[in-house]
Amino acid sequence: MTSHARWKLAREREIAEGSAESPETARRREEIRLAFDLGQAVYDRRTELGISQTELAKRAEMTQPQISKLELGGTMPTLPLLARLARALDAALSLELDGDTSRVAFNAHTPAA
Repeated sequence: MTSHARWKLAREREIAEGSAESPETARRREEIRLAFDLGQAVYDRRTELGISQTELAKRAEMTQPQISKLELGGTMPTLPLLARLARALDAALSLELDGDTSRVAFNAHTPAA
């Protein structure tokens, strides 16, 4: 039996026995999910505006590869960068964290009456 097959069998056994993942794995999984949710929110608002990654990068004082990485969930930005992104997307950033659930959205500013 190959080492991969042994690993797969051991992993399937762990799952079947209901063993929980380590706290470190659970924490990392949560970080990845949050980064992906944020990236999806940036992508959704950018496409809603009809602008390219390059245009968003220029507006947010970033590079196009940085925007691409962000949209793919490959990075977790700082608060100052989130503020720049919100301005660049002409939106308010809404972030709700409640236990195991989260919601991230860039909500368009409403025009002044």
